[in-house]
Amino acid sequence: MAVRARKIPASPCQGIRVTTGEYEADRQVATPAQFLRAAVRLHDSFGYAGFVLTLMDGYTGARWSELVGLQPHEYDEINKAIRVQEPLTETGGTLAKAKRTKTPAGKRWVQLPPFLAEMYEALLDDCIHPYVFVGEKGGNLRRGNFRQRFWRPAWDGDPDNPDPGKRLAPVLPGFTFHEGRHTQRTWLAEDGIPEVARAARLGHKMPGMARVYEHVTPAMKRRVLETLQERWESSLLALRGRERKRLLVLHPQMEEQINRLTARRQAEASEGDKIIAQISPRQA
Repeated sequence: MAVRARKIPASPCQGIRVTTGEYEADRQVATPAQFLRAAVRLHDSFGYAGFVLTLMDGYTGARWSELVGLQPHEYDEINKAIRVQEPLTETGGTLAKAKRTKTPAGKRWVQLPPFLAEMYEALLDDCIHPYVFVGEKGGNLRRGNFRQRFWRPAWDGDPDNPDPGKRLAPVLPGFTFHEGRHTQRTWLAEDGIPEVARAARLGHKMPGMARVYEHVTPAMKRRVLETLQERWESSLLALRGRERKRLLVLHPQMEEQINRLTARRQAEASEGDKIIAQISPRQA
């Protein structure tokens, strides 16, 4: 008002961010093994689509609206990538495609690691609806309903159920779908992926001049997929006996992969022991 009254030439408040002063909520980060355990439970309650959707959350970092808004034609079979361009939004109780992403940087292609691309393509082969991830009657998924009926029971478990057959230990209590984005970016940071590649994958804008001068290279993209594939393989070997049996009941084709990974790990351990044995005490 002082500017309008020409008492001062400009407002000193412009460019100042006002906050509530409240503390930000702590965000949880899941391990690859925890994502796989939760995905198996979603398979039991929601079917194969629930299994894939859970892994897509952890291994792409895409938002809920971006994943449930995917349509079969929004997939690049050559580059194994999903197109994030028109997320599914709710307006007045109606779900529909938005005209644009949340931010300009959110419009992107997200490549899938080899294991996830194979699963997603299998889901596409059986897709008969306009959207890839739908309810049991083919309708659009609503976040609140999915969270209460399927997501929360999978992650929170049911440790106090009086029926021993239905008693489930928690995987990571309170873990939310959106925390899959935090998990994805944290995994990539742990694996040494450059910030520009992490930001591009999640649809974030790089700060300052980095947005102008830093770019994602093909080598960065390959490294992202390699690290995610390695994390998936480590999760298969991290499953306990009963968990592994349940996974193989649902996906018997994975037994060959698990056996191959186990043999490779044993060979690497044996080779390491051999090298140590060849080192003399003086060299050690």
